[in-house]
Amino acid sequence: MAKELKKSKIYFVIGGPGSGKGTQCQKLAEEFQLTHVSTGDLMRKEIESGSEVGGRVKDLVASGQLVPNDVTLLILKKHLIQEAPKSKGFLIDGYPRELAQAIAFEKEAGNVLRVFFFEVSDETMKARLLGRAATSGRSDDNETSIASRIATFQTNNKSILDHFTKKKKLCKINAQGSADEVYALTKNAFNAKKC
Repeated sequence: MAKELKKSKIYFVIGGPGSGKGTQCQKLAEEFQLTHVSTGDLMRKEIESGSEVGGRVKDLVASGQLVPNDVTLLILKKHLIQEAPKSKGFLIDGYPRELAQAIAFEKEAGNVLRVFFFEVSDETMKARLLGRAATSGRSDDNETSIASRIATFQTNNKSILDHFTKKKKLCKINAQGSADEVYALTKNAFNAKKC
């Protein structure tokens, strides 16, 4: 575990693409003065940097595949350590995406207090992402990539949920409603002593 992150309050926020993770993290971060860390945004910054790693990440993201665990953890851990001195805690959005990432993070980076899982149907995720595609300009917001991203999420998700359920850290939130309805549920879960 990174010594710089031992005292940090760390929360994972997971759910399929289009489940509302980013929207809910922004609201939680603002209300509770936490640092919102989007692994997707970190990957996009790496791509924009023009680095060799960024080029590799770009090809994987465009095809809907996952970035290798060691690369993702390296980029994420570096960012958290940099922000830790000025942060009251972290909401890590979109991570972990597979069980190996969860295990590696807790071993190499820091302890996770809770995991918020936004449950939403595949149909709702697809509709939200296609709606976002009209304005996002993201290369991965296309029908083929969306279908691949949802399938990858469904394949990897169960083992993550099982892992954090056993650790009594998992909070499931029904994310089918409006952003405000989901935030009311999210805030209640965040304020609760346990899920």
